Amino acid sequence: MTGVCAEARTALQVNEYRDRVAALLPAMPVRQTRVIDCLGLVLAEDVTAPISLPPFDNSAMDGYAVRSVDVVGATVDEPVVLPVAADLPAGAGDLQVLQPGTAHRIMTGAPLPPGADAVVQVELTDGGTEQVRIDGSVPPGTHVRRTGEDVVAGSVVLTAGTVLRSGHLGLAAAVGATALPVRRRPRVLLLSTGSELVPPGEPLGPGQIYESNGMLLAAAVTEAGAEPIPLHFVPDDVARFRETLADHLADADLLVTSGGVSMGAYEVVKDALTDQGVEFVKVAMQPGGPQGCGRYQGVPVVTLPGNPVSTALSFEVFVRPVLLAAMGFTDVARPTARASLTAAMRSPKGKQQFRRGHYDPAAGTAVPVGGPGSHLLASFAASNCLIVVPPDVTEVAEGDEVEVILIS
Repeated sequence: MTGVCAEARTALQVNEYRDRVAALLPAMPVRQTRVIDCLGLVLAEDVTAPISLPPFDNSAMDGYAVRSVDVVGATVDEPVVLPVAADLPAGAGDLQVLQPGTAHRIMTGAPLPPGADAVVQVELTDGGTEQVRIDGSVPPGTHVRRTGEDVVAGSVVLTAGTVLRSGHLGLAAAVGATALPVRRRPRVLLLSTGSELVPPGEPLGPGQIYESNGMLLAAAVTEAGAEPIPLHFVPDDVARFRETLADHLADADLLVTSGGVSMGAYEVVKDALTDQGVEFVKVAMQPGGPQGCGRYQGVPVVTLPGNPVSTALSFEVFVRPVLLAAMGFTDVARPTARASLTAAMRSPKGKQQFRRGHYDPAAGTAVPVGGPGSHLLASFAASNCLIVVPPDVTEVAEGDEVEVILIS
């Protein structure tokens, strides 16, 4: 236990290291971006409507545009019969004035003709095309959508800071916008390392494993809203590592590597980037203790440990918030909850432990999934939360209340 405590005293706390990583990546520039490409991005400036919605008075129903005074008293037993003077589909442009004592057949969304003040829905008529029998009266304004009822021209329809969802993009298109001012997605260069790695689909040789961190990180970057630039993994060779980066760094806003940062003899990332602007540190957490961050040839760099759960968890804790902040999000933290633990757990003294778990909001419980090992990827995939054990806690009993970070 003495060795663990000594390590904890020299290691950075999770929040300290998170602040270091957060300082690396500046806010992304604002770009006018096609509306269809803005889903999930943050609006950088207010958007004002150049037109009203609806832009003209129109029918809310299929039926007949009338002067309401012409159908006063109409009933099934004593209907009103009017000649049909015009037919108005949606999109009709050259409108005739509705003369007293006549009706215009009208479709949903079609402009209300001058002179009309109501629409009789088709269900109250015989559906006639030359003349129409109307079996019910309607007061003025019935089934009429008024100009500006939804949006008034000149008003702000979308405010800066809005996280754009499908409804927002639909509204933008409805007022005629073709592009919106948003902070562009960060371009994240991804490079996994390890001589033991083999592409999925190829046969495994002795001591080899399939490369999964590249897929995991590319998906995580995409899920966060950024743009992944995955590179083919490289073996534990410093020259190959640097050569692979050389042709791609200029395109990246952030470089994220996995593997090669621990204390072993073949730590290619550490060997290649030490004294090159990247500092390698220990963070008082489990899993994911060995970390590194800084700048390499001017590009922000975050180096993650190579065991898959360490990679995934380190991205979640350190990289994801940075990407969101760079895109203009103000709330970059995952939601959290308090839950009752269903099984006892142990945690190393002086380290903040992130255990995989399943949170049941109805029961208010958190069930540990798998053990603490950094290689247990199936347990991570089966989890919907991270159970947080503070550095000063070494044992958590069944039934104790814990904090959980909701990751799905």
